[in-house]
Amino acid sequence: MLEQPQRESTYLKLARELRTAILRHDYPEGVRLPTEAQLAEHYGISRQTVRRAFQDLVAEGLVHRVPGRGTFATPRDERYLRQFGSVDDLMGLSIDTRMHVVTPLHRRVDVDAAGRLGLHTDQVHKLAFLRLHEDTAFCHTAVFLPPAVGELLESVPELIEPSTPSASTVIGFLDGRLPEPIAEAEQSITVAEATPELAGHLGCEPGRALLRIDRVYQSVAGQLVELAISHFLPEHYSYRVRLRRSGR
Repeated sequence: MLEQPQRESTYLKLARELRTAILRHDYPEGVRLPTEAQLAEHYGISRQTVRRAFQDLVAEGLVHRVPGRGTFATPRDERYLRQFGSVDDLMGLSIDTRMHVVTPLHRRVDVDAAGRLGLHTDQVHKLAFLRLHEDTAFCHTAVFLPPAVGELLESVPELIEPSTPSASTVIGFLDGRLPEPIAEAEQSITVAEATPELAGHLGCEPGRALLRIDRVYQSVAGQLVELAISHFLPEHYSYRVRLRRSGR
């Protein structure tokens, strides 16, 4: 039987386990996932529960169903665009923006960031950058990484050289270096006043209301790998999300 932690439905746990297996490439292209009947028998749960888990994975773009053949993992190149494209969209990221590093990657003590990353040390790696569109800075982002994760990026020129422009993202650089792929991000949105430092970077008055988006990225193994704190100028950025009812 699936062990069901408090507050986590059985179908969510099954979806999480299947998601982890897919991201670890346990089901390469062309290899069929177990059927609903096989999963129901293996875990001692109903086929309806299995079907609900599959519905979530289909909605995420991780799997697709072929009538008469079964369920298959979405090819990695397509899945990457769907997963990380959707995460990047939260930043308003597109091909006509670029990253401009203002504080190169370095190690420092930050008790608050270390606590939010669940670390047993106060040491983190930090960098900060502006996101620009047509030479206009519309976002400032501070990124905090666990020491072991930060060390993976210490040789990336775009992150250690100040004022080096790049169209990439930090999670993009991490994706090919982490032992486990990034699976999800938890996000919170609020309003914050521009500090003198932020105002200087974004070209606004101190005290100006900014949109603040905090995001914590997690790998398929459950490790917290990045904390990103972004401040946006509201006149240059809008946030839109589409909500839909879940399958019944």
